[in-house]
Amino acid sequence: MKKVLVVEDDSNISDLIQIHLKDLGYEIQVQNNGKKGFEEAQKNQFDLIILDIMLPEMDGIAICQRLRALDNYTPILMITAKSEEIDKVIGLESGADDYITKPFKIREFIARVKAIIRRQDQFALLVEKDVGSLRFSSLEIDEKKRKVILDQKRVELTPKEFDLLMLLARNPGRSYSRGELLELIWGYDFSGYEHTVNAHINRLRSKVEKDPNSPTYILTTWGVGYRFNDEL
Repeated sequence: MKKVLVVEDDSNISDLIQIHLKDLGYEIQVQNNGKKGFEEAQKNQFDLIILDIMLPEMDGIAICQRLRALDNYTPILMITAKSEEIDKVIGLESGADDYITKPFKIREFIARVKAIIRRQDQFALLVEKDVGSLRFSSLEIDEKKRKVILDQKRVELTPKEFDLLMLLARNPGRSYSRGELLELIWGYDFSGYEHTVNAHINRLRSKVEKDPNSPTYILTTWGVGYRFNDEL
């Protein structure tokens, strides 16, 4: 049974979410306070955290950032009344896996939840099949520990930066379009936000490349997108 933590201070919304997720067979815990929600996420293991941004005592962005800083990579679906693009980008940059704005249609919400759970299950199977490290010259990537070592020094990556690097490195030589990367890393069609991929790739290169302007690992396939160097 999948366990889901819902951190939402609007009882009407949390009750609606609880009813529909229970219909899917999920076990639900609800917290209406940001600080208590953060503590619950630390104490217990969940398959998904549904997180409102505007919360008493601790907001959803802070909760997401602190969980990721503690190496807690439980998938997070953020919910907020805000709809501006900058708020969406901030939510995703904080380590959230997906983002939906109020008011939302319950069918879309359920589809998002199922997509996140499905992707998490697929990732778990991949980890079970390959728990070792990938090595490319002076770059080492440990998928199990989500750790990257460059020239014997640890490189700090955000969750999405690591996911991008891991996807490319597991498939060296394969070119991915920006649209494909949005689908695979963010879990659904995020059409119109291809610049998010560009921003992540640029930051990733700044961290793992000796010369980001002449990259060794993450290469550009002109007219297509990006690939990992298969000649190392």
